[in-house]
Amino acid sequence: MIALTDSQVSAQAGQERQRWINRNNYYYKSLTRFLQYNVPAGKSVLEVGCGTGYMLNALQPSRGMGIDIRADLIEFARTTYPDLIFKQQDANQPDFDGETFDYIILSDTIGYLDDVQQVLVQLHAACHADTRLIITYQNALWWPVLEVAESIGLKMPEKRQNWLDKGDIANLLTISDFDTVRTGKRMLMPRYIPLFSGFMNRYVANLPLFNRLGLFTFVVARSLRHAVPATVPSVTVVVPARNEAGNIDDIVRRTPQMGSHTQLIFVEGNSTDNTWAEVQRVCATYTDTLELSCMQQPGKGKGDAVRKGYSHATGDILMILDADMTVPPEDLPKFYEAIASGRGEYINGSRLVYPMEDQAMRTLNIMGNKFFSMAFSWLLSQQIKDTLCGTKVMTQANYKRLAAGRGYFGEFDPFGDFDLIFGSAKLNLKFVEIPIRYRARTYGETNISRFKHGWLLLKMTFFALNKIKFV
Repeated sequence: MIALTDSQVSAQAGQERQRWINRNNYYYKSLTRFLQYNVPAGKSVLEVGCGTGYMLNALQPSRGMGIDIRADLIEFARTTYPDLIFKQQDANQPDFDGETFDYIILSDTIGYLDDVQQVLVQLHAACHADTRLIITYQNALWWPVLEVAESIGLKMPEKRQNWLDKGDIANLLTISDFDTVRTGKRMLMPRYIPLFSGFMNRYVANLPLFNRLGLFTFVVARSLRHAVPATVPSVTVVVPARNEAGNIDDIVRRTPQMGSHTQLIFVEGNSTDNTWAEVQRVCATYTDTLELSCMQQPGKGKGDAVRKGYSHATGDILMILDADMTVPPEDLPKFYEAIASGRGEYINGSRLVYPMEDQAMRTLNIMGNKFFSMAFSWLLSQQIKDTLCGTKVMTQANYKRLAAGRGYFGEFDPFGDFDLIFGSAKLNLKFVEIPIRYRARTYGETNISRFKHGWLLLKMTFFALNKIKFV
């Protein structure tokens, strides 16, 4: 018998693993598409338990590192994907060479780790403030089916995995200083049946009840050890103002200083009253308080006004304050504290918790908001009670990332609310809601048409289904 060289052994091991990937091509392609949705091409990626490097390469990273305990698979990966970095390491004691990554992937790996908590703790060294940890693992309900598939040669033989459900993973993440952003299950049909498999996996698998049966569970998390900024952040408050002349002076007087510096930008939009003149007057008058500036939006709609204001913002944190002051300016420090403390990354006001003042919101509006609350909490896999509250807060850095990826959804939202919500969900930002007491207007009339705009919001919800949920 001729002894095989180390490279030949590695080649055999890698080719054998690749044969199983090819044999279950539909499953691996589906898993890859899910990860590609969450990991944009051109980002830095670390994969723990990378095997042959197949998945890491498919994610098209600008800088990719894979670690695995098996030296034969690592050698195969190095030969097959020379542009990526592969290291034979124990995940309990990894060496990342001081590097941090935008995304860390544990795909079908966590079930085989001897000490999951130890591995998670080690991963903080590879995280920065915006790093997202993405875990996928098999649903234990499928274990009997998978064992049968192994016995008849349809699935690669594997040792018994750790018995982990979604609650176990969430608990391990919590005690390891990670914050769960969202979770869910995917895939009902791991084998390809023309038309049927695609329909079941894209649509039926994402429906309530059916979703519990998904073959793999996913968890997206972030490191809490890197969540708090190193310096005190500055703030920009953008105030879209259309026909709000009677509120402008009060907004300036009542908006508090926040962070290291507070900038207040008024964006006037096609008013029929003297809002523009009033905005100019207050910006010239109150020169010893906040940093004030004003401009007129080039187009129409609140979304256009917000983008105009954000393009001139200098603050580290960006806030929206509606000029009707139904959300009091005095409540803005609550939003500041939530984001500056690292508790959340997309902070949304909620008008639907505390009792409202009389006439603050009509019954039909409340019913509509509650419907969209339930729909969007399911759609985004994060709790969001009030999608239409005008007060929304995020960092300028995350807004720039959102704007760079805006082409995925397209120009579909004249309000601006859903542009920010969908974009933040696509970035897997942590949502936090701040309950506020919604006030009745003291000046002017609402710019919202309940039925016309309600129908538009409904259409946008269905549009988003195919962009967020049914992917």
